[in-house]
Amino acid sequence: MKKTSYAYFVEGLRTTEDLMALHPYEQERAYEIVKKITLAGIDYENFITGMIADRQFIEDNAGLCSQGEVWRCLLVKQRGRSDGVLVIPIDGCYVGWAAFYCGG
Repeated sequence: MKKTSYAYFVEGLRTTEDLMALHPYEQERAYEIVKKITLAGIDYENFITGMIADRQFIEDNAGLCSQGEVWRCLLVKQRGRSDGVLVIPIDGCYVGWAAFYCGG
């Protein structure tokens, strides 16, 4: 699971719509997924439409994440889907930085 890839991370977003902005390739950051978190459909919808709320599953795994040359992040996805959201927590239980993950 420690494959390094690149994504465009956004700080302080409210919904996943904020992740779809056009951006220069140079603004993408290297990342690796340290843990996958799979949510039921309603829970995932709640997460992507209210990303400013604190989340227990983020708090439980925040210690695995870090920012550096390669960002270590969580992948939050809906059960049965390959796409999702890459998350770097802030203050333990909040989404600090996030990026769209197209699957793979």
